[in-house]
Amino acid sequence: MSELRKISRREFMKRTGQAGGGLVFALSFASACQPEEQAVGPAAKASASVAPNVYVNMRNDGIVEIYCHRSEMGQGIRTSLPQVIADELEADWDKIKVIQAIGHEKYGDQNTDGSTSIRQHFDLLRNAGATARDMMIAAAASVWGVPAEECVAREHAVHHEASGQSAGFGDLVDTAIGMPQPEKADFKDRKDYRYIGKPMDTIDGMAFTTGGAMYGTDTVLPNMLYASIERCPAFGGKVVSFDDTAARAVAGVTDVIRMPDPTAPLVFNVLGGVAVLADNTWSAESGRKALQIEWDQGANAEHQSDTYKEALVASASAPGTTVLNRGDADIATDSEFEAVYYAPYLSQAPMEPPAATARVNEDGTCEVWACTQDPQTARDVVAGTLGLEKEQVTINVTLLGGGFGRKSKPDFIAEAAWLARETGRPVKVTWTREDDIRHGYLHSVSAQYFKAGMDADGKTASWLQRTSFPSIASTFAPGVTGPAGFELDLGLLDSPWHVPNMRIETCDAVAHARIGWLRSVCNVFHAFGACSFVDELAHVKGMDPKDHLLEIIGPARKIDPKDDGGEYTNYAQDLEKHPVDTGRLAAVAEKVAEMAGWGRELPEGRGLGIAVHRSFLSYTGAVAEVSVDENGKLVVHEMWTCIDAGTVVNPDRVVSQMEGAGIFGMSIALHGELTARNGAIVEGNFDAYPVVRMSEAPEAIHCHIMESDAPPGGVGEPGVPPVAPAIVNAYFAASGKRIRELPLRNAGLT
Repeated sequence: MSELRKISRREFMKRTGQAGGGLVFALSFASACQPEEQAVGPAAKASASVAPNVYVNMRNDGIVEIYCHRSEMGQGIRTSLPQVIADELEADWDKIKVIQAIGHEKYGDQNTDGSTSIRQHFDLLRNAGATARDMMIAAAASVWGVPAEECVAREHAVHHEASGQSAGFGDLVDTAIGMPQPEKADFKDRKDYRYIGKPMDTIDGMAFTTGGAMYGTDTVLPNMLYASIERCPAFGGKVVSFDDTAARAVAGVTDVIRMPDPTAPLVFNVLGGVAVLADNTWSAESGRKALQIEWDQGANAEHQSDTYKEALVASASAPGTTVLNRGDADIATDSEFEAVYYAPYLSQAPMEPPAATARVNEDGTCEVWACTQDPQTARDVVAGTLGLEKEQVTINVTLLGGGFGRKSKPDFIAEAAWLARETGRPVKVTWTREDDIRHGYLHSVSAQYFKAGMDADGKTASWLQRTSFPSIASTFAPGVTGPAGFELDLGLLDSPWHVPNMRIETCDAVAHARIGWLRSVCNVFHAFGACSFVDELAHVKGMDPKDHLLEIIGPARKIDPKDDGGEYTNYAQDLEKHPVDTGRLAAVAEKVAEMAGWGRELPEGRGLGIAVHRSFLSYTGAVAEVSVDENGKLVVHEMWTCIDAGTVVNPDRVVSQMEGAGIFGMSIALHGELTARNGAIVEGNFDAYPVVRMSEAPEAIHCHIMESDAPPGGVGEPGVPPVAPAIVNAYFAASGKRIRELPLRNAGLT
């Protein structure tokens, strides 16, 4: 007789490793991502503590607890944010304990999206560390009866140089309790940084590599049910009727429940469909496959990506709404050149699909464990779904196996909470890969039209650019038929080109799918179009592409798009603090070209391509070296990237993210495409929606970080936009053939 047992994937790996004679390490240590109410520390004997602010808790056993209010998805933020606090605090890194914060407004913005974690919180977190430091200094001065100005914090202790007295932070906690909490403190000088700007290993590295890290899909609660949901193939469709007889006959299935129909606009509400609940994931998914459902496919049932492409191109090729106007883009010139670029729908496709577990307690409160990028929005959505006050909802943030924007949208969390209430038991909802690719929030499809006019000297005298794509705003409001204002910040209004006559227009596009953000958002297709067009202009003018790029960037200057009528918000940052600085962009172009040995002699059939872009307040550049093999397939041999992100907290994490951005951008360029047929997304897994495999990866992705004392810019997203145009431009240099549509596999190159 065989026995059906539920074992974790880690236990499976251990067992199979032992069976195969391999060496398997089974280590036991605390979870790499424990929410604050579950946190355990290396020294649990502390009897007292003091919290100078919501980010820091000083314990009298010498341990400093630092609350990470952002979500860790591989970018190292649970290391970088504590680095900032610990540096100003003068804490010993070995006496730091990082605790993952729950979703709560007391922490400020917790949406780990838009590359905002460092750039929006650098000074806030420096202040958190500095005020905690000053509280310890004040406590020591009180004990010793000396002026606080004579004391200094250093290496996890306060010192009074004149008397030679010292006291560790833990020894001062009892005195600090009840003392005033300082609101502001002076920051350290940059030359005195101990951690900021220094490469440091991720605190979660051991857990990542040994299986101790806890992700959303790892959550297990007592008496928990597992749910798998069948959703309408076409966005906005709903159930007409269903037969669950066969599903209920599957061993382990406990219930079949119809989900609420989708709302309009959907926002982050449940998507509808039929849920199968079971004692294990396999039974839930098997029962789901046995469902027989009749669908009303809804208003998007006729959506076809090929005909929609034609409509987008037509829209972008006709006059639209002017959003930026400089000079007269219709001025007569000696010659003109025009081109149209197209980029398809994309999926974020994180390695861990969305997963959330919810429990509704007897008192009506709800607890959630989820791989969420935005726990506060998740809290609000769960409260709205269940008719609760947000104070009755707790969102525990697990580690994320990738996010790229998908997990900032808590629809899957709402599903788990709704089912937990309906069943009266904890419920874990796990999306399959097919669910995520077919029913997620798609990165928008786009078409762009460009026309440039050249004067008698061959200089670009006029520039017309139109962009057409269904807007993210359509997910949040009815009747949206074109790009929204916040999307114009994403590589459009902040155009760096030194062209005296420029007009930028937006054109209509109606959404037929849930549109959401993906890593770097609209910068992806805006950079693809603009940087490809600039490279094409170089060929038209008979110029070297790098020289032409520097020419069209022009002299170092600060650009304010508002001067030309652009409603530009600069990623919600002050333009004085974060100007659009063409000097920094040109410096990145020069550096990345130097790194690649631009101008060197290349073997026959090889080419270099260059692209640069500003996004999320940082400046990035990429050079790709490619060739076409004997089978006509594109080979990316090496890639060079450069970033000016202002002040950098952890260079190792920046390099890792730029390397990851290189692979992410390659995947978009070579393979990324979702197609719609009769309203349904055709692709469902990595066989049809491939990402770059190891065999395709470059021999190396080199990265350089520009030295800068400017305020921090973004890092996680800015590395992606220049990659695709660099590869496309390199392909032209190698083959003499132009590509104006992504992905390259549609041209038979992969």
